[in-house]
Amino acid sequence: MASEITVAGGGIFGLACAWELTRRGRKVRLFEADRIGAGASGGHVGALAPHAPENWNDKKQVQLDALVAATDWWAEVGAAGGVDPGYARTGRIQPVAPGAEARMAERIRAARAHWPQWAGMELTERPQAALVPVSPSGLWLVDRLTARISPRRAGAALAAAIRAQGGEIVEGQAAPDAPAIWATGAAGLAPFGGNGVKGQSALLALDMADAPQVFADGIHVIPHADGTVAIGSTTERDVLDRRTDEQLEAVIDKARVLCPALADAPVIDRWAGIRPRARSRAPLVGPWPGRPGHYVANGGFKIGLAMAPAIAAMLADLMLEGRDRIPPGFWPKLRAGG
Repeated sequence: MASEITVAGGGIFGLACAWELTRRGRKVRLFEADRIGAGASGGHVGALAPHAPENWNDKKQVQLDALVAATDWWAEVGAAGGVDPGYARTGRIQPVAPGAEARMAERIRAARAHWPQWAGMELTERPQAALVPVSPSGLWLVDRLTARISPRRAGAALAAAIRAQGGEIVEGQAAPDAPAIWATGAAGLAPFGGNGVKGQSALLALDMADAPQVFADGIHVIPHADGTVAIGSTTERDVLDRRTDEQLEAVIDKARVLCPALADAPVIDRWAGIRPRARSRAPLVGPWPGRPGHYVANGGFKIGLAMAPAIAAMLADLMLEGRDRIPPGFWPKLRAGG
């Protein structure tokens, strides 16, 4: 392996990999064809939330490990570069649909079996939160594991940490076609299958920084530390334009109904981007088949921000130590004819 490692892509996977290699003492140069966070990592939401704990599998375990380690990982990033990534473990609250109590009880049992004890779920009739969604059943499911991060601040914090540790970031220039870690988002999925999925989100001006995030009827509502609340997002397959439209307005309206505290908060920013969804629906991490010295870190889709620390650590272990901790389902496989 060359003394300098090239990373292609300035989204969350590329930045996390570059940081992990830099903090382990390797010289890194990251190329971003546009600017840091120009793609799917430049949105608003930043929900670091676990998958439902039922039907446990390797992907859920990797995500859980990353969520548990996130507090220390992001604290180190912020300290290294002097930029706050906007991370906080504030928990999550979800309304329970009428008749779903038995299913929620099973979910709570599964969380006890797989999550750390401190992170467990519970049902409550009296949620202690500034931002409480409407619940037709009068019950809410809460957890203490879920965290939030500001995607744009996270990208800026990682870039600052990389540079502070001697790494180089080149914006406005694509990476050369040479051995590298390829973390190029939806555009980089073509050899492996998968597709880009459009998402739209909005940012409201409302200071609820310490409130837990809300997940209700498919909508994420995330209070951030800077006096804003993020709302998202749409899931639009086979749509590649980056314009916001009436689908986002419907999400905003729905969020205001679900959380009446948002009713009068003004919208201060709207965003649309293309998220990379791998064919397997799991992240792609590992060597690029048939291209010695080339590696892939892609397919974060909706969980890229949550998974990035674990993905970066597993790839660094493989590249630097020859230690393979990557679940078999994550290894990149070329699509037929790819």
